[in-house]
Amino acid sequence: MTTGPATTEPTTTVPVTTAEPVPVRRWITARVRILLWLLLVTAVAFAAVAMTTRSILLRDVDNRVSRLLAQETGEFANLENRGKDPETGRPFTDPKRLLEVFLERQYADPDEELIGLMEGRPDEDPIQLTQQREIDVPRPLHNDREARRRIFESPDSTGTLHRASGEIRWAQVAVARPGGEPEAAFVVAFHPGREQARANEVFRILLAISGVALVMTTGIGWVVAGRILNPVRLVRTAAAQLTEQDLTQRIPVRGRDDVAALAETFNAMLDRLERAFAAQREFVDDAGHELRTPITIVRGHLELMGDDPAEREETVRLVTDELDRMSRIVEDLLLLAKAERPDFVTPEPVQLAELTADVFVKARTLGERRWELAEVADGEVRLDPQRITQAMVQLAQNAVQHTTPGQSIRIGSRLTGSRIELYVADSGPGVQPQDAELVFERFRRGTARRGARGSGAGLGLSIVRAIAEGHRGQVELRDTEGGGATFVLVLEEERT
Repeated sequence: MTTGPATTEPTTTVPVTTAEPVPVRRWITARVRILLWLLLVTAVAFAAVAMTTRSILLRDVDNRVSRLLAQETGEFANLENRGKDPETGRPFTDPKRLLEVFLERQYADPDEELIGLMEGRPDEDPIQLTQQREIDVPRPLHNDREARRRIFESPDSTGTLHRASGEIRWAQVAVARPGGEPEAAFVVAFHPGREQARANEVFRILLAISGVALVMTTGIGWVVAGRILNPVRLVRTAAAQLTEQDLTQRIPVRGRDDVAALAETFNAMLDRLERAFAAQREFVDDAGHELRTPITIVRGHLELMGDDPAEREETVRLVTDELDRMSRIVEDLLLLAKAERPDFVTPEPVQLAELTADVFVKARTLGERRWELAEVADGEVRLDPQRITQAMVQLAQNAVQHTTPGQSIRIGSRLTGSRIELYVADSGPGVQPQDAELVFERFRRGTARRGARGSGAGLGLSIVRAIAEGHRGQVELRDTEGGGATFVLVLEEERT
């Protein structure tokens, strides 16, 4: 026996894919964002205040210099036009003499120079004020020949001279012979550097104060933002700790501000969630508990069903009856589960008298009893007529189950103050006092005094209570005169 060459199947290489790393979300807390915005706005405000103050101070310097220049030149012009030489008693004819007389009578302010310039000799030493005080500037005008030349030759009466050693604000008044060219000039020069330095010093002080204020604002803002946002952090922590098994976490509410309102709203949401989850768990538990028995009955009968036609027919009847009972239980449980939804009831304008009459007509078909329409309230109210009819018919059905043919059942409605009352009263055995609250719970019935247990699952009165609470009301059990029980739907009146 020969064997052929061994063959190997081709191998397929499956690429191994590695999970991409989940990007880490980098975020800035609300506390930091609030603080950053606060610092930004505060810094802009402080800077604006410092810049505005500096601008105002520099403008005041300019205005003061302008007034000083105008005053000095005005005084010289007045002397030139109206003054007389004290030696001769006549008007001045010599420009040099005019300058000397004027300068002898003047006293310069700090950082101010008053000098006289002669035609053809601007490079020479100018005619100075006899009481000229020493100017504490790097290079005063009376020592700067180039600056004097530029001012003397300038056609303007005032201007600003920018030098490397400092700025000079100047004004001049030309002195000329009658009908001739200017041969001399009176010059007022002011060195604003010191005044501007003071303004800049104030600006720097304001910046330093602003910096200290920003540091203090940072600390105070951090603490205040933390206190304000503390309820928000509690909301986040509580939301992170919430699970389907534990919905009991609540946030302590302090104060009456917007954050406290947020905490109250969050707590109210937790209350609704807790009720919804409780209703869901209750629905599952009740369904599992109540449906287990009919399912067991159905399965047992089907497993034991033989071939006998009569036996099969009886089994089918029993199974169908149990399936119908299961269907009613499921429908009632679903209705109770919907009771927590906001659209469980849809109020609309309803004539109370007409609604009461319709309920009475529908209830009369439930059994051979002595039905009575006791009283009828007149008025238009807002409620859900279908849900109210469902509740009243359920109460009537409950009364039929606990009375015998010939006994009376009364249906009526009335308005008492701000409340609407719709009731069903029977003449049956009544309800034991210890059962007054139990009869409204799911799958609970009263004791034997209320008569036959009936075929219900014990959900009827629970549905009635859910409908009443959906209308922001309640269902009450009251004694009936002469014996029996009276179930009353008490609703808050909402007139249209």
